[in-house]
Amino acid sequence: MSAITFDTLAYSKKLRNAGFTEQQAEVAAEAQKETIEVVIAELETRHLKELATKLDIAEVKAELIRWVVAAGFLQTVLIAALLMKLVK
Repeated sequence: MSAITFDTLAYSKKLRNAGFTEQQAEVAAEAQKETIEVVIAELETRHLKELATKLDIAEVKAELIRWVVAAGFLQTVLIAALLMKLVK
């Protein structure tokens, strides 16, 4: 969970000063706190899903190495075939 805090007491006081009853202010403050926590959790989840993990990076690295090796092998075969054709 994030380190962001929501001061329910201060929010509740502002609501009471605006005309809410104490119970209404407390319920509204608690509901606001829960909403903020849900939104922050959702944003963190989305952010974490977008980050590349070490496993993702290792998989990409392995795939890149396979392609480089395959391209090198193909070049070797093509050069050998051309040399053989020139020798004939």
